[in-house]
Amino acid sequence: MGIEDFGGGQNPQTDVLVVTTNDVPGYHVDQVIGEVFGLTVRSRHLGSQIGAGLKSMIGGELKGLTKTLVETRNQAMDRLVQQARARGANAVLMFRFDVTEAADVGTEVCAYGTACVISPKP
Repeated sequence: MGIEDFGGGQNPQTDVLVVTTNDVPGYHVDQVIGEVFGLTVRSRHLGSQIGAGLKSMIGGELKGLTKTLVETRNQAMDRLVQQARARGANAVLMFRFDVTEAADVGTEVCAYGTACVISPKP
């Protein structure tokens, strides 16, 4: 597996800018639309759980689970962008992830932030 299997982030061709900051340098916040989020819950398949259990005995990174978590985070972020776009936003400020175990059957990943309309400062 290459490094591209373990990375994430926003698609550079998107029309909705997603940042972790409270503002965007050179831009003015014209309208705050409100909170948006993207949510997904993933379970691990039996083979993955057995492999992770064996790997945990000897130590080391659980690469299969790492790759699954990256895919899950990317899916949650894509859903966040879709919701922001549907509400008329062109930016999401204060973007964050929240990850929790979901009833011992999977992992819940929530991407959230504040949907806004921004424009370049004159």
